[in-house]
Amino acid sequence: GLGIAGNLAALLYYKYWNFFIHTLNRILGSDVQMLEIVLPLGISFFSFTQIAFLVDVYRREAKEYSFLRYVLFVSYFPHLIAGPIIHHKEMMPQFGQAATLRPNRLFFSVGITIFSIGLFKKVIFADGMGRIADPVFDAATTIAVLPVDAWGAIFAYTLQIYFDFSGYSDMAIGLSYMLGIRLPVNFYSPYKSTSIIEFWRRWHMTLSRFLRDYLYFPLGGNRKGPTRRHLNLFLTMLLGGIWHGAGSTFIIWGALHGLYLTVNHAWRSIRVRMLPQASGDSMLRSMLSIFLTFLCVSFAWIFFRASDLDTSFTIVQALTHMPRPEGTLASPRNVNGLNLIEIAILCVVAFAAPNSLQIMRRYRPALAVSADIWRDRPRLLVWSTNAIWGGIAAVIGAICVAAIILVGDHSQFLYFQF
Repeated sequence: GLGIAGNLAALLYYKYWNFFIHTLNRILGSDVQMLEIVLPLGISFFSFTQIAFLVDVYRREAKEYSFLRYVLFVSYFPHLIAGPIIHHKEMMPQFGQAATLRPNRLFFSVGITIFSIGLFKKVIFADGMGRIADPVFDAATTIAVLPVDAWGAIFAYTLQIYFDFSGYSDMAIGLSYMLGIRLPVNFYSPYKSTSIIEFWRRWHMTLSRFLRDYLYFPLGGNRKGPTRRHLNLFLTMLLGGIWHGAGSTFIIWGALHGLYLTVNHAWRSIRVRMLPQASGDSMLRSMLSIFLTFLCVSFAWIFFRASDLDTSFTIVQALTHMPRPEGTLASPRNVNGLNLIEIAILCVVAFAAPNSLQIMRRYRPALAVSADIWRDRPRLLVWSTNAIWGGIAAVIGAICVAAIILVGDHSQFLYFQF
């Protein structure tokens, strides 16, 4: 209990203290001075990692207690900035074996290829979408925006955070595999999901696992009836939203996903009882389900991206074509036809292209978190150790380096702030 309290106290102080003071000042009209707090690198990830270890030791599930390996486990650098949230039973045995390993050409070639793919996603795809989305969200902090800009910015940001997080997940796996260590899969084509339930089994998979095992199940899970189950789901996602950041926008984002999951589970129960003939699968139903899930996720990203509630409501207002107040100025158009084509192309990549782990499936460079993902075989683009694929990886890496040097305004990873 003291160990968990200590980890949570550090997390609350560094991430939420100023938010608490700001909220208190607004409610009470006080003028309490906020502190100049520098957020420690990776605090969310190593705090959750340590909490999980403490709970598993308490449950007598931990089997490795070497202090040196524990320190390595907590501070292992490939995962520290943006995940995944690693688990001791996955990593401790590998650290024991890795001490005897020598540099391995296969590990390095597979790892650097995955790293190059992830870097390409970040500096070409994600940063490109950021240059479309950022001006609109920045303008929305002070003035109204046009509907075409709002829709374009939302879909651009939806793709930006997708390729940003996907790119970092690949880079973490690639960095680690160069050392002969396999990290758990944390991202697996979530925009191909046919439901919000499936989305959270594909997006930030290790966070979903942590929230399920250390929050949802202790709250009672689905063992106390459907009403309590839905309440537990909602509370879990609400706290997941708060974990992402100190702000009302993150609370709304978490609440929206809690509501989505509650509705999704309720609909599944109703469909099984009342529409058994609709339980089968079809291509049209799957496409509609994917599109609806994508729209719901995209709408929630508004609150995740917006700097404050006023900005998010300005974007929502533009999406719904609600009339603007008299005298409110609208921003000039920021999203042009070429931007819309770029968005459409990356949508095709997100929805139809095989992901990096499918491409590298022959070497299984990561640990599957839930289902056996290695059964999912793409028909094309299966990587192997030959000169052609080596040349492709080299070209991808060169393009990334050139983009970083020439553009010069590359952004940090979005999940860095969490």
